Amino acid sequence: MNHKLLIIEDDASLSQMLTLHFEEQDFEVVAAFDCHSARQLAEQSQPDLILLDQQLPDGLGNELLPDLLNLAPKTRVIMMTGVHDLELAIQAIKDGAADFIHKPVKTEVLQQAVDQALAHRPTAEPTQSDLPPTQIKGLVGRSEAMLQVSKDIALSAESAATVLITGESGTGKEVIARLIHQHSNRSGPFVAVNCAAIVDTLLESELFGHEKGAFTGAASRKAGKFELASDGTLFLDEIGELALPVQAKLLRALQERMIEPVGSIQSIATNARVIAATHKDLFKAAAAEQFREDLAWRLSVINIHLPPLRERMEDIPLLARVLLEKAAIHTEKPAPPITDASMHALMQYDWPGNVRELENTLTQALIHARNAEITPDLLTFKSRQSVPEAVPAAVESEAEAIPPCSLEEMESAHVQKVLNYTGGHKGRSSRILGISRPALDRKIKKYGLTLPDQPPA
Repeated sequence: MNHKLLIIEDDASLSQMLTLHFEEQDFEVVAAFDCHSARQLAEQSQPDLILLDQQLPDGLGNELLPDLLNLAPKTRVIMMTGVHDLELAIQAIKDGAADFIHKPVKTEVLQQAVDQALAHRPTAEPTQSDLPPTQIKGLVGRSEAMLQVSKDIALSAESAATVLITGESGTGKEVIARLIHQHSNRSGPFVAVNCAAIVDTLLESELFGHEKGAFTGAASRKAGKFELASDGTLFLDEIGELALPVQAKLLRALQERMIEPVGSIQSIATNARVIAATHKDLFKAAAAEQFREDLAWRLSVINIHLPPLRERMEDIPLLARVLLEKAAIHTEKPAPPITDASMHALMQYDWPGNVRELENTLTQALIHARNAEITPDLLTFKSRQSVPEAVPAAVESEAEAIPPCSLEEMESAHVQKVLNYTGGHKGRSSRILGISRPALDRKIKKYGLTLPDQPPA
């Protein structure tokens, strides 16, 4: 049986390209160019799959999504957007989208998403969440890696399974934990515990509580974090630092959903959802007998990995802007623009402290800024081994002439100027830009850039 496909896209050339691509695979394709016609076609054709653009002439794709799922309950919807909003991706998947893809659309990525979506078509009308959008604004990025993280957040939010968030220090693991909780249907609070910040002798009491007289100083009963997180989420940061005796009690709590306060002979049921985070490899720690292997398996039912900032340098322009605006609120100073030379320096540095270091660097620059802009001399890099190479004067002088524009336009112009400066040498250009050779090739293709020694296509 041929699959029915509805393409909702106002870009006529892209719609035609997608139509031809899927008609060659024997799809029955119909196309809509706005929300009004999309609703009519979805109800009439009952498609197996919908490709939904976010920006439409008479509305937004994420607002249209619930209507489509109501009109065609068994359809699968893949959203496509040029807007790099990761929380939009989280909410879209949470609201029922099968997948979320960034433009420009890569055929192989789209084909994989289509195959996956059709393999998991629902047999009944999906339930819709009535939770409001998240109020946590901390997930920023335009990279494919962060888009995958946003999908993982959405998918794990609907589950009660334990989540292990891994990544280097400063990558934002608590932000991810809060977003999972925020998008879940749990009515209780989000309770965070830093396992490395509490001495071993007190940590057991902090987690599980204690009875009056359980130890010297226990003048009254105290509820532990598991009790406080009832109906909510317990976030255990730096779980790799947990002492072995406490690990045993935590394992029992996860396995049996029961806790035993210090000094008590009675167990208490717990329904707190546990999310843990670590910068360590727990299984390597288990091999070194520093962590229980059975607990490592129990914690990592769902695993979300946060890549270090140096592996997603394309996120820095957007991330820097957001962090600077955040710093401006806290310092009660207006957020100044970041010069192109400064942005170049930020993208050349390898950020061993990750997002936390970037935030500190920008906050310090903001405090010392006197001429209403962030210039390279205001940027202080902690790791001298990874201090960026100075921006070439020719590139800097040209960059200063760039008028106000979008981040993509700025990136396109900057990459082209670096290519011009190096005479089209991709190796030197990659080093100056702080990206890999394949990443440079992708940007050249994405923006239609030309090498100086090559005529325009």
